[in-house]
Amino acid sequence: QVQLVESGGGLVQPGGSLRLSCAASGSIFRIAVMGWYRQAPGKQRELVATITTSGETTNYLDSVKGRFTISRDYANNTVYLQMNSLKPEDTAVYYCNAARQTPGANWRYWGQGTQVTVSS
Repeated sequence: QVQLVESGGGLVQPGGSLRLSCAASGSIFRIAVMGWYRQAPGKQRELVATITTSGETTNYLDSVKGRFTISRDYANNTVYLQMNSLKPEDTAVYYCNAARQTPGANWRYWGQGTQVTVSS
């Protein structure tokens, strides 16, 4: 059974930092592109950051570039999202995602989500 378990959300003041973690089942972690999405109330879910299976390539939503960093720890099957200089507009439920799209495999899994609230 595939599981993605997120943690690390919470309430933080503008300008503060949080680190989100997502622990993944070992069976998928090494072959999946890992990502973080977010969904604010009344808005569509949007892609925040992704990291390739090798960890060599990352991509970010323009509005978080320079503030957020995605990384992956192969020893612990965990992907992280370090969020610095947080803004009120970063408030959302953040979801971890694991995906693989090849001719022989096409699947996507989601975590349960973790709330991030940026407010003074």
